[in-house]
Amino acid sequence: MSTEVTLPALGESVTEGTISRWLKAVGDTVEADEPLLEVSTDKVDTEIPSPVAGTLLEIRFNEDDVAEVGAVLAVIGDAGESAGGAAPTEVSIEAEEAAATAASDATEAEVEPAPAPAPLPRRRPRRPLPRPRRRARRRASR
Repeated sequence: MSTEVTLPALGESVTEGTISRWLKAVGDTVEADEPLLEVSTDKVDTEIPSPVAGTLLEIRFNEDDVAEVGAVLAVIGDAGESAGGAAPTEVSIEAEEAAATAASDATEAEVEPAPAPAPLPRRRPRRPLPRPRRRARRRASR
């Protein structure tokens, strides 16, 4: 059974990463937790490890490509296995994209602007702060 290698969330506000360099090629044997590729983001540069041991069956992003968090970067499986079982077909990808576009268009059309917030109540003017008292200087009488 093949396993998909996805781009993990590398930071709280990181939404995408650039594939800097592949450390393995298709057909290479990899061990669990062995580095597969290097990814650069605006906040961090890191290596993505292999989640399982096996053979690298497919690489879905080239170097310098930008991938979204959660995107499938590669497929790892047994040496005799093909990556076709884990990879979605182009027809299903196009159908998913069309459904997502239609759903987002419908959502945008139904969204009504929120009413303006009520004005804040007026604050009472602040009382002036008391002035510091001046201390009279004592003069030493001699």
